[in-house]
Parts: sequence; structure tokens; C-alpha cells
Amino acid sequence: QVPGAQELVDFSPVYRCLHIYSVLGARETFENYYRKQRRKQARLVLQPPSNMHETLDGYRKYFNQIVGFFVVEDHILHTTQGLVNRAYIDELWEMALSKTIAALRTHSSYCSDPSLVLDLKNLIVLFADTLQGYGFPVNQLFDMLLEIQDQYSETLLKKWSGVFRNILDSDNYSPIPVADEEIYKKIVGQFPFQDAELEKQPFPKKFPFSEFVPKVYNQIKEFIYACLKFSEDLHLSSTEVDDMIRKSTNLLLTRTLSNCLQNVIKRKNVGLTELVQIIINTTHLEKSCKFLEEFITNITNVLPETVHTTKLYGTTTFKDARHAAEEEIYTNLNQKIDQFLQLADYDWMALEPGSRASDYLVDLIGFLRSTFAVFTHLPGDVDAHSTMSGKVAQTACMSACKHLSTSLMQLLLEAEVRQLTLGALQQFNLDVEECEQFARSGPVPGFQGDTLQLAFIDLRQIMPGEAFGEGFAFPLVWGGCAWCVCPWSRSPSPVSC
Repeated sequence: QVPGAQELVDFSPVYRCLHIYSVLGARETFENYYRKQRRKQARLVLQPPSNMHETLDGYRKYFNQIVGFFVVEDHILHTTQGLVNRAYIDELWEMALSKTIAALRTHSSYCSDPSLVLDLKNLIVLFADTLQGYGFPVNQLFDMLLEIQDQYSETLLKKWSGVFRNILDSDNYSPIPVADEEIYKKIVGQFPFQDAELEKQPFPKKFPFSEFVPKVYNQIKEFIYACLKFSEDLHLSSTEVDDMIRKSTNLLLTRTLSNCLQNVIKRKNVGLTELVQIIINTTHLEKSCKFLEEFITNITNVLPETVHTTKLYGTTTFKDARHAAEEEIYTNLNQKIDQFLQLADYDWMALEPGSRASDYLVDLIGFLRSTFAVFTHLPGDVDAHSTMSGKVAQTACMSACKHLSTSLMQLLLEAEVRQLTLGALQQFNLDVEECEQFARSGPVPGFQGDTLQLAFIDLRQIMPGEAFGEGFAFPLVWGGCAWCVCPWSRSPSPVSC
């Protein structure tokens, strides 16, 4: 049994003084003196130490002092018949509540450790419940705990930002290899994934996603558990708990995880293979959002169809990351093409062409072929993983071909190119033919007819006909500019100025 105030404190000096002053007819004098001194003592008790925020023990000592003070006053109230009254104690408590809340707001704001914030919350709940047991109103303390919950959420977000960064930085961005049934079951136990075709394949085999997918998914669940811990003992309804968890989780998805993904996508050393894997990974994480919804529902017992239920915005986060990765792929491909084109060294006065396309262009086409072979692992859509190239691969291929065509045209139209020989044009034509052959070879499935070849149509229109025969377009100087005259064109086309 917990000892009461009378067992812990010797009240006899107070009773003796009260009796003496009462006998002398000066009871009111003692009452005023006692209350004045206790107000001074209350102000001292309510003054927190400057380093209170550093440890939980600092908060515990502060709360113990306050509880001790008011337990004593409550005992005096019930044992002295008027030395203190309810109005006096209520006034003291109102002052104490105001100063305590102000102190907690100030000191808790310095705390960046979510574990300490959670421990502080539990201590405040114990403090509030104890004083409520003595009849003191504590609603304002629970209201303040909702403010601290926002701070707790922020400390969690900072912590999980580091967790996500470590996961993304340590990932190898390669499909997870599976050697046996035990490993396969372990992965699908960590992440909700079903693929009938993959299940039929013999071991060893690979999941389409890399390790960061199950790791990120499980860390989101851990974050949800951490949010749930704060809601315990706050006398909140299931709907309020559900709303609190969903709002915090949305911040985790749309701000913390989104920023981490964007940083990985935008960093300088990220390669095309990594970007392709990020697209695959975010596709599967997007599909998992419905399971996160179910996870929260099972915890809070609040159905997602309930009015005013906050929806998770995870799909938006993963779509945005995927679109950013796609744009980065297009940009990186064009930059790679530009690097190859810097190696172009055309001799515009060559008398004879080479026997084949330029070396730089052969290497460039080889790079594009190997790159788009990797792209065949992209999912065709969000609803089902497909080994066929999807819209992203087709868009990337068309973008690369158009950029290559435009860049070759710019090489031909450079201001430094004042004259062109037949041999130079024949060599350039070999390069154009190499590009057209690449387009005809179907580097990415899904293009209809000669759609991809049309990317090089402008180049083909200014190139001469078969073997530079009768229809050969010849250069001439006209108006201070070099022009290419083609019999099948309605007007001369400029080559350079």
C-alpha cells in the first residue's frame, strides 16, 4: 500500500501553531501568514531548473515537487477546518497549471529524441492522473499533450528521415535474388507481393524489386506503431487516434520519404540502371499503399469508409518519385548522347567516305542498345508487373532518337561548316543510315510501323538519294550562305551560313 501524506509528512507543527493562534484569538492572522508563505513556496516549486529538458529525471523531480505541494495542501484542507479553503487551493492550482504548461512547452521544444518525448508524455499522463485523483482539473494538461504530439511527430519524422536515407544509400538497386523457398517466404512475409508467374519459376529466381522496397514498407509500419504509442492513455476516441496516425503517416510519405527519394534521384552519380530500378520499386510501393490502409484500420478499428477518415497519400508520393525518375532518365540519356557527340570529328572536306559509320556513332548506338535492353525490365503499368517495356521505355527511346537526330542536324548546320564535299556527305549519310537501322531494329517493343524511324525523317530529307546518284543534292553559295539543293525539294534547304 502506498503511504499517504500523513505518513510521509509531519503536520504536527502546523496543527500546533493553528491551535495556539486560535486560543490567542488570532486564527485569521495565522491563516493569512500560512497562505502567504505557501504561495511563495508554490512559486519556488513551480520554477523549473534550466536544464530540466536534458533528462527525464529532471522532469520527474519537477512533477514530484508539484504533486507533493498539492497533496499537502489537500491534506491540510481536509484536516484543519478552514486553514485553507477550496477557493484558495483552486487559485493556487490555476496558477500552477498555467506555469507548469508554460514550462513544459518551453522545455519540451528543446527535445529532439522521440523516445524522450514519449517518456515525457507518459510522465505527464501519470502526473495528470495523480492530481485528478485529488480532484484537480487537468483537461488543460491533456490538451497540451496534443500539442506535444505534434512535436513528437516532428521528432519521429526527423528520425525516420535518417532511417530512409540509410536504406536508400545502402541499397544495391538490383532485384532481390532468391535461392530457396525459405528466403522467398521471408520476403513475401515482409512485403505484400504476389506474382503467380514468379511463384512457378524454379529456384534460384529474383523478385522484381530491390531490398529497399520491403525495408521501406516495414519502416512505414514501424512509424505507425510509434505514432500509436503516443496516443495511449490520452483518453482519445478510436476515430481521433485513427486521424492522428493517418495525418502523421501522410507527413512521413509526402514529405520525409518523398524528399529522400527525390534526393536519390537527383544525385549526380545515379545511373540509368538505378533509375530504372527506382521506377520498378516505387511501382510496387504504390501498390502496397492499400495494405498500409488495412494495417491502420486493423490497429484503430476505424473503417476507411467512415465519414471524415483521412486517406493516405502514398500513391501520390510514389507516382511523383516515379515521374521524377522518368524525367531524370530522359535527361541522363540526352546527356550521354551529348558526350558521345563530343567525340564526333567530321572532316567536311574529305574526298572519300569511310567504309562504315563513324566509330563514335557505332559506340553510341551500342550504348543505346544495351541501355534499352535494361529498360525491358520496366513494368508496363501499375496494375501488373510486366517484363515488356512500358510507356516509359518507349518515351525514353523516342526522346533519345529525336535528340540524336536534332544533334546530328546541328552538327551539319554549324557556323564553322562553310563547305561540304561529296565524301563528307557520304560519310554523314552512313551515320544517318546507322541511326535508321537502329530505329528499324526495334530496340524497344511496342512501336507501331515506322514510328521510331520518323524521329530521323528530317535528317533523311536533307540527305541525297541512293548512292548519291542522279538525285544528289549539291551545295552552292547563295546569298552568302551554303545551301543544299535537292531535286525532290520545293526549295533549297540551308546547310550553313
